[in-house]
Amino acid sequence: MQLLVEINLNPVFSSGGDLHKIKIPWDKVFCWVFYLTERFGRWAMNPCPCGFYNHPDKECVCSPGIVQKYLNKISGPLLDRIDLHVEVIPVPFKELSQERVSEQSETIRERVMNARQIQEKRFENERGVYCNAQMSTKLTRKICRIGDAGDELLKNAMQKLSLSARAYNRILKVARTIADLDQSETINTEHLAEAIQYRSLDRESWGS
Repeated sequence: MQLLVEINLNPVFSSGGDLHKIKIPWDKVFCWVFYLTERFGRWAMNPCPCGFYNHPDKECVCSPGIVQKYLNKISGPLLDRIDLHVEVIPVPFKELSQERVSEQSETIRERVMNARQIQEKRFENERGVYCNAQMSTKLTRKICRIGDAGDELLKNAMQKLSLSARAYNRILKVARTIADLDQSETINTEHLAEAIQYRSLDRESWGS
């Protein structure tokens, strides 16, 4: 499998392109799933060339600056267009062997379906909009009200992570979706904080 950092998308984004217009060989991506009018992509990459940066048990052997150079290969405009950045670390065997009661898939599916119904109801009078991800910038500002505490939280995140306007809007959409999954009419600070956490690759501390 080829990694995300090996795909050069800078020429596409510098010319105003978007993800749904990009043609990439299958051996260059983890997985792409195309729908008629929407796109959903899952990308994978190592945290550094040796693969052990931030590993809980193994030491990264990359020399100083190599990790940041490696991460800098990822296009900033591409990161802006990815809603969720999730860092996955190995699960210790002790935790794998424990017998724990996890949430059933049926329960998760029901929660997701309820959230989609909430969104369909929300946008029933909006032509061509059926879910939070399809909101325009204007509609996002109208729907995703976050209050004074939320404004302050997002302001601090924008300054600390040097986020773009596109990332700002995506955080609001993700926060609105998290609130829908929680069946909350308002976007609370915990919903917004969770959405901000999904911008992990925007952190200045990565690779430093």
